[in-house]
Amino acid sequence: MDDSELFASATRLGNGRRPLLGLTILVVEDSRYACEAMRLLCLRSGARIRRADSLKAARRHLQVYRPSVVIIDLGLPDGSGADLIASLASAAPRVSVIIGISGDENAESIAMEAGADAFLAKPIVSLAAFQNVILTNLPAERQPVGPRALVDEAVEPDLLAFRDDMAHAAEVLGEAEDERALDYLAQFLGGVARSVGDAPLAKAASRLAETRRAGGPIAVETAHISDLVRERLDRKIAI
Repeated sequence: MDDSELFASATRLGNGRRPLLGLTILVVEDSRYACEAMRLLCLRSGARIRRADSLKAARRHLQVYRPSVVIIDLGLPDGSGADLIASLASAAPRVSVIIGISGDENAESIAMEAGADAFLAKPIVSLAAFQNVILTNLPAERQPVGPRALVDEAVEPDLLAFRDDMAHAAEVLGEAEDERALDYLAQFLGGVARSVGDAPLAKAASRLAETRRAGGPIAVETAHISDLVRERLDRKIAI
């Protein structure tokens, strides 16, 4: 289904209260916590959300649907989101809006060089920032009808989604058989930890990433991260 069909009638265009009404947003994100924030932002904006947690899942989705907006995390379990950004940016017809996201603010240049229209640093919880980055990059014919109230609020994802992320991290730890898996784990946990304000976990993830870059021994760092993840799973919900 081509998402442009949704805009055949002006009644499907956004309005002041729900400025993203009629848009379908594909969120390519492996963190359940980050995706829950996106779900709340889409819900309050009037947009429909679809989710893919890997490059493979995103490409499978894109074979069937063409969303209006694609939001792509740069660090995914099966590769870099920059590769998907580059592929979508050069495709014809092109998705209207491509946005790169990451817990690493330094990743903005990577997303933009790959062809993204914009970049958002995680955590993404501001309703106004979310709406503005999409509306700024939408073509004129898809802009909301009438004036739009400038209302800002922050969404608060369910912390049960954070526990899901810890379960995913534990699974990656248990199956990590190569260095690439540890690099993925460090960036994944760093992004999740910063999103929920978990300073000890963010620090441990940063230390693992730094040790990997320096080529040093990682046994101590991975053991510490394993303990932190297990503790958060045992407590069910932790910050």
